[in-house]
Amino acid sequence: MRAAFPRGSFRLTVYILLLAGLALLLTGGEILVRGSVGAARSLGVSPMVIGITLVGFGTSTPELMASVEAAFIGSPGIAIGNVVGSNVANILLILGVAALIAPITIQRRPLRRDGAVMIAATVLFGLILATGYMARWTGFLFILLLIAYVSYCYWSERNLGEESLQARDAEEIAAPKGPLWRHLLLAIAGLAGVIFGARLLVDAAINIARLYEISETVIGVSIVAVGTSLPELAAAVSASLRRQGDIAFGNIIGSNIFNILFILGVTASIKPIPVPQEILRLDYWVMAGAALLLIFVSYTGWKVIRREAALFLLLYAGYMTLLFSPAARGTFGL
Repeated sequence: MRAAFPRGSFRLTVYILLLAGLALLLTGGEILVRGSVGAARSLGVSPMVIGITLVGFGTSTPELMASVEAAFIGSPGIAIGNVVGSNVANILLILGVAALIAPITIQRRPLRRDGAVMIAATVLFGLILATGYMARWTGFLFILLLIAYVSYCYWSERNLGEESLQARDAEEIAAPKGPLWRHLLLAIAGLAGVIFGARLLVDAAINIARLYEISETVIGVSIVAVGTSLPELAAAVSASLRRQGDIAFGNIIGSNIFNILFILGVTASIKPIPVPQEILRLDYWVMAGAALLLIFVSYTGWKVIRREAALFLLLYAGYMTLLFSPAARGTFGL
């Protein structure tokens, strides 16, 4: 049975549970990816397939488990807000930080393919949100579209003579050596950590919303979204420090596609969820605007420079200020 924490002395407990949930999510997700990649390498799976499937699915597991847990306990604001907020944070916060460290040169072919898919997924997501409900058929549709996208990625990358970004991404994963059973055991342990961490995180997020009388949607698009996006932030910073910004850029666009099609697809297919009106009033439009801004910046020079990175970070700071401003919450009904 979940405990409801009142104001006062239990506030510290809520924060501890929040940090513990985040720690388990991040650690469990990292272990899951390393174990899965190690098992795939033991079975002789190519780096390109590992990069397109296991790395993409594995790094999205924290967001997935948080959204599924929230949907099951009747918190659609966190379930959907987590995805919307993660996509906003990926572009404005994470790419902003990465490009501030080192300007990012953009490869045209992946942008034209994956950028178009990201925009298409964002538009489709908006149309579904406008209905006010994410039904089970919506989830199945999103999953089928993701399978088609992954299949096309594999086909297009296999027929190219150059090294793919997905293959390079997979080669960056340092999986421990050992027999297949050890990798599988590692992956199972990581999955267990992610599941338990998601429960702690969502419980703590709900109680924070109650403590401060803020809607669960605001908490979902801010605290939960940023927390579950920390693996992408760490990967993007690491890639920028190595002057491999193209990998960071590809990861962010890929993550945004997976967030919509994979996380919401699986969540809605398991547990259909109503759409909080706050998402339609503000957050979806911020997400769509960030995606369009990214495409516009990318096509004007094929590079994300520090000045543009600073703009991204300022926009994200403005969005967070808007979310937590009492006047803005009243204006947008948050």
